[in-house]
Amino acid sequence: MIVVMLVELLRAGVISITSAPRCGCSRTEVTNPNEPMAVRTYSNVFTAQEIASITGGELSCPSDVTVTGQVTIDSRTVSTGDLFVAVVGERSDGHDYACVAHSQGAVLVLSQKNIKGVPCVVVADTQRALGDLARAHLARLREKGHIRVIGVTGSAGKTTTKDLMGQMLATYGNVVVPAGSLNNELGLPLTVLKADETTDFLVTEMGASAVGDLHYLTSIAPLDIAVVLIVGLAHLGGFGSAELVAQAKSELVTGLLPQGIAVLNADDHRVIAMKELAHGQVRTFGSVRGADMRAINARTDAAGRAHFDVETTAGDTASVTLTLVGEHHVTNALAALTAVTALGMPLDQAAVALSAARATSPHRMDVVDRPDGVTIIDDSYNANPDSMRAALRALATVAGRQRRTVAVLGEMRELGPQSRTYHDDIGRLVVRLNISRLIVVGQGAQGIADGALQEGSWGDEVVEVADLNAAHAALNDYLQPNDVVLIKASHGSGLWQLADELTGKAANS
Repeated sequence: MIVVMLVELLRAGVISITSAPRCGCSRTEVTNPNEPMAVRTYSNVFTAQEIASITGGELSCPSDVTVTGQVTIDSRTVSTGDLFVAVVGERSDGHDYACVAHSQGAVLVLSQKNIKGVPCVVVADTQRALGDLARAHLARLREKGHIRVIGVTGSAGKTTTKDLMGQMLATYGNVVVPAGSLNNELGLPLTVLKADETTDFLVTEMGASAVGDLHYLTSIAPLDIAVVLIVGLAHLGGFGSAELVAQAKSELVTGLLPQGIAVLNADDHRVIAMKELAHGQVRTFGSVRGADMRAINARTDAAGRAHFDVETTAGDTASVTLTLVGEHHVTNALAALTAVTALGMPLDQAAVALSAARATSPHRMDVVDRPDGVTIIDDSYNANPDSMRAALRALATVAGRQRRTVAVLGEMRELGPQSRTYHDDIGRLVVRLNISRLIVVGQGAQGIADGALQEGSWGDEVVEVADLNAAHAALNDYLQPNDVVLIKASHGSGLWQLADELTGKAANS
């Protein structure tokens, strides 16, 4: 688990893994100036004594040492007055960077051991202590009265929905919303610690790979609004069944404050069943009759952008035109619309803000039109059967009947014993959608090729390659101006690197 969390934070630029000098506490430069800077989280003032009391730690410094800056787990971002948290992973140890952090201005280090020459609060587990600190920080802000916390979860669409809500609420108040998918035991506390006394809305994304994960995250950030999107097949290998996925996602609803509002997808029977767990209001969204926020007349234009009308059970109406590509984003947009109106934002204002919102996190249905006429649809951040089907349909829609289509697909991970079947189903869908060329990357994705061949594909329509370099070569041999290419796989497959090369982002990073 810790490796997965650290990999996610690496991609988001929150931490780095580099060789660190052992403590001599001289000022040492360990950062690569070409690497992206990390997310830096903002804190109100904490004294060392307060931090020790909150975390159950022991002081190895004067009790009145005061953190006046930020809380960070990346020594590259440390400035004067900061608190550096030494997170321990299987492949890196933040304690190796503690002296560097101190020499760059960190007034205090949260650590699991005493470090000579460095003022520390020593705790048993720095990851847990980070959560404790975030919990206390949010409680202090809530005592001041006005901050409201929104959490979103689901097997797909979390990051997009979070990004939409953040942009919409920014037209209505002061918002803290994380970049990317900082949705785990490290990312969530870092997000919470960015809030301050001016924050009206704290928008969080919460992910789960096991039952109990969301219970822990909502213990750090109890919710005013809990948004549950879908219960799908993501992480099925870890959970074992869709029922256990639903149980894990339902912890977001039970993590609501007493007067909190559950925002639930009426189109998903496992999600709507969670209304029985809500101890406050429930607002529903979907395409079915009876949903509190209902989408009607949903359609896509020639560019694949979704348009739809909204009607509420109260009789209000609005129209929305999304900048996002893919009709599946209607669900995400409805969820965001329902959540922000539950917070008091007028529907007409929310619909205008939603229509202006854009995809802000990388590798999520990011459409890039290259100078050579090729269009790249970069949806390479992650994949499961539900999101893979949606992306393939978007590819077919964007291309229409006039343009050739190429699907470059890698493995969908963590699907359990039925993984081969799910990959086979995707291959069959590729054929049914008349995708011109399928490039399957890696041994774990072979089932996609098998499904396409069994469905009736032939000749060189299906190309199997071993790695990213081979995939790039196969594309270069095939591509012509006006082609449309989809790149999609689970994050661990690394196809995001190919997407960066194809869109030119790799050269600019």
